[in-house]
Amino acid sequence: MKAARIHAYGASSEIRIEDAPLPTLNDDDVLIRVVATSVNPVDWKIRKGYLKSFIPYELPLIMGWDVSGVVEKTGPAVTRFKPGDAVYSRPDIVRNGAYAEYVAVREAEIAFKPATISHVEAASLPLVSITAWESLFTTAGLAAGQRVLIHAGAGGVGSIAVQLARAKGAHVTATASAGKAALVRSLGADEVIDYHSQDFSEVAREMDVVFDTIGGDVQDKSWSVLKLGGMLVSITAKPSDDRAKAEGKRAGYVFIGPNAPILTELGQMVDFSQVRPLIAAEFGLNDTAKAQDFSETGRATGKVVIYVGHP
Repeated sequence: MKAARIHAYGASSEIRIEDAPLPTLNDDDVLIRVVATSVNPVDWKIRKGYLKSFIPYELPLIMGWDVSGVVEKTGPAVTRFKPGDAVYSRPDIVRNGAYAEYVAVREAEIAFKPATISHVEAASLPLVSITAWESLFTTAGLAAGQRVLIHAGAGGVGSIAVQLARAKGAHVTATASAGKAALVRSLGADEVIDYHSQDFSEVAREMDVVFDTIGGDVQDKSWSVLKLGGMLVSITAKPSDDRAKAEGKRAGYVFIGPNAPILTELGQMVDFSQVRPLIAAEFGLNDTAKAQDFSETGRATGKVVIYVGHP
């Protein structure tokens, strides 16, 4: 099969499009013929070697831990899926990923693809949707009628978080550039703060939840907009527990794994038009390096998708 692999950590020039062996299936694995995958920041962070002490990969490595495709073959212990099924997943990040024509994924990590969207659209959803869901609902407990501030509301995670929070019945404030404000409102934001011309910490007040997707100074300033008992939940760096305790607030940090139950519920929301994918750009497998480079600029509105093969 064709795959985009790295044989050494470093720049995007390390990505090679080459022949690779088909994945070996465990008893509980499903072999998925990849139609599309997508780029997440974790991909190029792994490529640069930032996570090598955390996850000791054996090189060469196939990156890409979002996939939408068609079941090609199943292991003997698989009961829920059969060849021909359209599925999507955020596979286990310690295994080879989906920048390839085929990927092996555990049955427990797979959900049926939403019926009303394409594989390209479905491939954009798993990692960012699980991230937003676990941050807002599992960790922060966001509920109907509460107020949430979502940073980078036009980004890959933020654009899904806005839609999920709105569907839950929360009052949604998001930060975005003025040029993207209309888009973020169309996703469900009640208010949009232009981070170029406004300081969100002087505008937002009494938030039940702040979802930090940026870190640094943004995270530090986010404490001031929370109400007593509110939660600052981040996917960049764990907020200070000491500061949370001193201010009578809460801190949360999320680093996700596979979660097929969330993808199943998300698929229903997509099919009922409560959530829509936001695609920033689409590349072919041969242009995987360019896709990662574009993602790394931080200027993508939505997700960067890699189209691999026909359904």
